[in-house]
Amino acid sequence: MMNVEGTVAPGFERVRDAFAAAQANDVGGAQLCVYRNGKIVVDLAAGTDVANSRPYNRDTLTVLMSCTKAVVAICCHMLAERGLLDLHAPVARYWPEFARNGKESITIAHLLSHSAGLMSFDPDGKLGAADTLDWNKCTASLAEMAPLWKPGTAYMYHFITYGYLLGEVIRRITGRSVGTFLADEVATPLALDLWIGLPASEDARVAPHFRSVPVVDAATLRRQFAGFGLDVENRLVRAIIYTLTTTDDLIELMTQPRGRAAEVPAGNGIGNARALAKLYAACIGEVDGKRLISDATLRRACVPQTDSLRGPPPLDVFSGGSPQRFGLGFELPRDIVPMLGPGSFGHPGAGGRLGFADPDSGFACGYACNQLLWDGLTPEPRWSWCTALREIAL
Repeated sequence: MMNVEGTVAPGFERVRDAFAAAQANDVGGAQLCVYRNGKIVVDLAAGTDVANSRPYNRDTLTVLMSCTKAVVAICCHMLAERGLLDLHAPVARYWPEFARNGKESITIAHLLSHSAGLMSFDPDGKLGAADTLDWNKCTASLAEMAPLWKPGTAYMYHFITYGYLLGEVIRRITGRSVGTFLADEVATPLALDLWIGLPASEDARVAPHFRSVPVVDAATLRRQFAGFGLDVENRLVRAIIYTLTTTDDLIELMTQPRGRAAEVPAGNGIGNARALAKLYAACIGEVDGKRLISDATLRRACVPQTDSLRGPPPLDVFSGGSPQRFGLGFELPRDIVPMLGPGSFGHPGAGGRLGFADPDSGFACGYACNQLLWDGLTPEPRWSWCTALREIAL
């Protein structure tokens, strides 16, 4: 069995054993942290920082991928609770230039629930992965483009654009970037090792991610989509091909210091399992005397927004299986991301990262890793510790 460092509270030994067994076949490293009712009960790490030939320990930092989206959502809900952001108001109330080209009716709730019709930058705009490090270029492009479908009528995961859309709203309201807001209002008060825009002083702590399966290029994606009978010249089909390849390029860019130093709030949050777990713990109760959002705000955030929607035509052919379920910024449980059951909320990240909380049991969890293994379509074996935790919660 994999050698594991760290501690567990009495009664949580089976969680440690499940974590160790799951990591046994992972040549990389991972961390697991669990809070219950505001206190740490599991704090573990195992494996290797492959890029730097050193142990992957509990203080190691990793790019958290799309777990970052929930971090941004929490910032939005904090502003809403303060009366500074109306989640059902048009985005243009806060960002007037956004109203161009048919976007005047898009609301903050549409952005949070991936139903805004902006799941990609304009496929004709030719923004590449390197351009995603330029905040002004990205937000100007989104302000100018027309939606890819009628907002609110369908949903599809806003892979990269989610962070710029909501991040710009946060910037317009507060005068601070989302990374600065996170640092001032969340990370510093809670003493979290969590950043969007990593300071150079912290970069040496990062274990860069890696993958063992090659990415699929645009030409291959075009052939695959054509094989489903889709017109690869359709604007939305071109957009999904473009965003999938750009996302893969961006994931590679995040292995470099410049990719981690920029603010790409859909996916380049930097932190560890402790930070994720403590963040979620502070959403469901007090941690060290601090709480981020109230019970009422949390209930509103977890109301399903997309259960009655499908993907936009012609991509609705992919709406079967175990589709993502969204509240207002959080993912809700589904077959392949069950978390701890129906009352849970959180967000997974590319390759296998995961953060979530379960208010009924008082558990808040963070899992970080450096090998990109999870495909987003099937269950992640490295999350088998969830089963052990679920048994304890019952």
